Order: sequence, then C-alpha cells, then structure tokens
Amino acid sequence: QVQLIESGGTLVQAGDSLRLSCAASARAFNTYAMGWFRQAPGERREFVAALNWNGATTYYSDSVKGRFTISRDNAKNFVYLQMNRLKPEDTAVYYCAARLMGGSDLATLSSAPKYDYWGQGTQVTVSS
Repeated sequence: QVQLIESGGTLVQAGDSLRLSCAASARAFNTYAMGWFRQAPGERREFVAALNWNGATTYYSDSVKGRFTISRDNAKNFVYLQMNRLKPEDTAVYYCAARLMGGSDLATLSSAPKYDYWGQGTQVTVSS
C-alpha cells in the first residue's frame, strides 16, 4: 500500500508561481512512475504532468506545457509540480498519483485509470 500526501495548494493571483509537493510512503519509490492530475468543479479529472521512475522522461498537457515543471527526488520520496505564470483556469484540486512499473509512454501516464494510488488532493485557486 502506498500513501500519497499532497501539499502546497493555496490561493494565489494570476501570474504568480506555486510549488506543489507530494510525499510518498512507498518503500521502493523509484519503481513508480508519478503523475499530477487536476479536477475543477463540474469537470472531469484531467492530466497535468507525469514522469518516469528516474525523472528522465516527462510529459505535460498542452495547457501547462512551458509553465509547469514536474520533478522528483527519489532519495526523499517526493514528487513536485512547479507552476509558473498561473492562470485562473488553473484553479482546481490537484492530485498526485503513482503507477507501479509497466508502461511509461505518454498514452499510459496521461491516463488516470492506469494509476494504482492517489492522494487526497490539494486545492489551488488562482484569482484574476
């Protein structure tokens, strides 16, 4: 069983930066691919970013590419989402997810059902 705990969500203004963190309890954290998803009220959960087990391969949705950066620290069991130039449409609950082994291509890592574990989410609100 893997526990994921997100933190860092808060209220910010458009144009601000924010870093989300996800702490993982996994004993072999470096065997998991990790992803960030978000869900706005009344919307479906959508893919934001993902990276493979060592962080060498990263993927981003078109809506955040160039503004957000995903990274991981396998020594500390953390994954991060650096969010720059935030927009009101980035407002959502952000979820961290872990996928044990298997495919690490974009089609796999951008698909929420492919993940094995999820955090409880952290709210990010961007005011205009």
